[in-house]
Amino acid sequence: MKFVSHLQEGKEKAAVLHNGQLLNTEDLNIKLPATMAELLQDWATNVAIAKDALGAVASGDLKIEGVAFEQADLLAPVPKPTSCRDGYAFRQHVAAARRNRGVEMIAEFDQYPIFYFTNHNAIQGPGAIDCMPDHFDKLDFELEVAVVVGKKGRNIKAEEADEYIAGYCIMNDMSARTLQMEEMLLNLGPAKGKDFSTVIGPWMITPDELEAFKIPAKPNHVGNNYNLRMTCTVNGVKVSEGNMGDMDWTFAEILERCAYGADILPGDVIGSGTVGTGCFLELNGTAKLNNPNAVPQWLQANDEVVLEVEQMGVLTNTIKAVDTDFSILKLKKK
Repeated sequence: MKFVSHLQEGKEKAAVLHNGQLLNTEDLNIKLPATMAELLQDWATNVAIAKDALGAVASGDLKIEGVAFEQADLLAPVPKPTSCRDGYAFRQHVAAARRNRGVEMIAEFDQYPIFYFTNHNAIQGPGAIDCMPDHFDKLDFELEVAVVVGKKGRNIKAEEADEYIAGYCIMNDMSARTLQMEEMLLNLGPAKGKDFSTVIGPWMITPDELEAFKIPAKPNHVGNNYNLRMTCTVNGVKVSEGNMGDMDWTFAEILERCAYGADILPGDVIGSGTVGTGCFLELNGTAKLNNPNAVPQWLQANDEVVLEVEQMGVLTNTIKAVDTDFSILKLKKK
């Protein structure tokens, strides 16, 4: 099933996408809560009820009025995550980015799956991304996928961690590279380079829908992996293409590390990290390596950024400039 959150008469509603229509969960069955945050609190029970109700809709035994997906006011599938982490799962991206900087591949990448916490209050769905002047100093997209946690866990093993995943969605981990690079000189972060927007959507797809795309994890790794094509276009021009199946660290292994000595909770969002070729930082570095005269590309005001992952839909955002001259880069002490 595909779960969507949208605004209807000013209220947040969780819905199931069926034949182009959003069927609100509270209309499918009176036992179902109205929002994704509530659904995720008892996910196993609620998803089973929703599946039965959707079967009744498909058979014609249950008739309810839906909202056309194309006309809906979409939110992030989980509009208010309990937390948001982002991983570093694709070796190709890490290796290329380090090569482009003239440094060797870091050996620790192959030893453990790293992640960082980002601003869960900056999660958003399709639509406009508001950017401050400093964000436009090397503004970047990042083509990723994410999982949503569906039950509480602690000290779980990778072999069982896929059971904690409620679903998958596209993620765009927006990045202001100058802010990011400056603060990380102090070996802390990323923070201000990341905390203004992280985009997920347009829906969350449940794991059972991806069974036909399952492939083995990389050698010496465990957990589910999927052969799903990933692309990004900017203003209609394809700039990135990769595959979820290229993840070296699986979500199961990332979850194992997240849950060591700490709770993972229903509603946590955890990103994969950038797929190979999945951001301008990497693409510009590779272009410069091949041609010293290459002109770097970064996102500009009014650019349309479209991320697409097979089975996970199309996530479309437009870059908008906030009308201000306020700059924290100009506040640096001399």
